[in-house]
Amino acid sequence: MLVDSHCHLDFPPLADNIEQTLAAMASQDVGCALCIGVNLDDLPRVLSLAEQWPMLLASVGVHPEHTGGREPSVDELVALVQHPRVIAIGETGLDYYWHKDAPEWQRERFRTHIRAARQAGIPLVVHTREAAADTLRILREEGADRVGGVMHCFTESWPIAEMALELGFYISMSGIVTFKNAKVVHKVARRTPLDRLLVETDSPYLAPTPHRGQSNQPAYVRYVAEAIARLRDLPAPAVFEATTDNFFRLFPGAREKVCR
Repeated sequence: MLVDSHCHLDFPPLADNIEQTLAAMASQDVGCALCIGVNLDDLPRVLSLAEQWPMLLASVGVHPEHTGGREPSVDELVALVQHPRVIAIGETGLDYYWHKDAPEWQRERFRTHIRAARQAGIPLVVHTREAAADTLRILREEGADRVGGVMHCFTESWPIAEMALELGFYISMSGIVTFKNAKVVHKVARRTPLDRLLVETDSPYLAPTPHRGQSNQPAYVRYVAEAIARLRDLPAPAVFEATTDNFFRLFPGAREKVCR
């Protein structure tokens, strides 16, 4: 079995074809997908998917690019993760690509998520883009190593990956690892300990080769795992098994929610 550790099934076009998307998942032996919350206003859509389909789980959080809607508080996030299908806090983190002035509100929002994760005892889903130094600094300052989590869609260098691993975080590879010119990502995929790797699609974005340029979907996470296997000179089933075991180790209780 494979697990897609990060997807957005409430986004179009996937939300408009959810039964077809889930059938495609099953055909590729993708037995679980984590649907990621990106703001509080749209969270009910994410939770509804996880409530309706046993192979889907959810996270709650406000994405660092999100500038509209209400800001989360620690208490609200802690309350939201009591939902039986929620297993993580995030997507949270820092994005200086879209916010080049590095606004303090973004850093404070990130701290709020980490504090909530610590209070709830639940892992984080972290987004970082052109902000690795501040992301790691804030994770350290806020004691994120006490709950751990995943650095999703990882595109940073190996030294950054090492520092994230030292904090107890897992490294998640997306369809980018299938791109021929993604040499930095290839190096991280080779060097990260196999027991600390996850795979994801970030669908509907970042479709892997051979579907690059198309809408992505959880069924395509197989291509991500197969690319890692080639880079590490391993049989694909070994990567399938390892990344699935890693997901359920990072998110205790998730296995019983989807493997009933």
